Amino acid sequence: MGQCGITSSKTVLVFLNLIFWAAAGILCYIGAYVFITYDDYDHFFEDVYTLIPASIIIAVGTLLFIIGLIGCCATIRESSCGLTAFAVILLLVFVTEVVVVVLGYIYRARVEDQVNHSIQKVYDEYNGTNTDAPSRAIDYVQRQLHCCGIHNYSDWRNTRWFKESRNNSVPVSCCKPNISNCTGTMSRPGDLYPEGCEALVVKKLKEIMMYVIWAALTFAAIQMLGMLCACVVLCRRGHDPAYELLVTGATYA
Repeated sequence: MGQCGITSSKTVLVFLNLIFWAAAGILCYIGAYVFITYDDYDHFFEDVYTLIPASIIIAVGTLLFIIGLIGCCATIRESSCGLTAFAVILLLVFVTEVVVVVLGYIYRARVEDQVNHSIQKVYDEYNGTNTDAPSRAIDYVQRQLHCCGIHNYSDWRNTRWFKESRNNSVPVSCCKPNISNCTGTMSRPGDLYPEGCEALVVKKLKEIMMYVIWAALTFAAIQMLGMLCACVVLCRRGHDPAYELLVTGATYA
């Protein structure tokens, strides 16, 4: 019965190591996705510390490749030192992912204040040229999120670009894609996106942070199971005489 329990634990442990390799790739992908998306929205969110959780999960993903290798070798060779190191490293990674979850919730709560503080400044800097970074950022966001202005398209009246252009128009990035020959004129509001960008940018950034939080929570639970299986194998290896005989016989064979 003891041998069956050990064998089951070892089988689960080997399976979990394979999951760790898959998890490593997923975590690195999520971290990279956060960095790429942040680059598209960085003008609306000036707090670079928001990238700390994403940086951590990339580091954790890289570490999981090593953890999976250590776990597989230790399980196959039935090494007490290897399994102990495996369990300790998993514990450290588990604590790290708990930190990621906490930081994720902290920075997620700051998103709205950060966007509210910076979005007006970005719109004021708009000049309508592709060489200008704030202009490219606004045009990109308005096309991607299907929005116009901060709260609605009428906010463009308060911008320097609108006052200098004097044509009663908003940027063509405010135009709905199904409208042909749209020039952005305010005399045809039906051609323009009715919703403002501020709320949609906040929603997008919060969604991205939730991806990080859920990824950390999911893989923290998997690592908890890995620690449990490693501890079961270690404990029974030390206290089960039948297992000791099995290991000894296998070694001499």
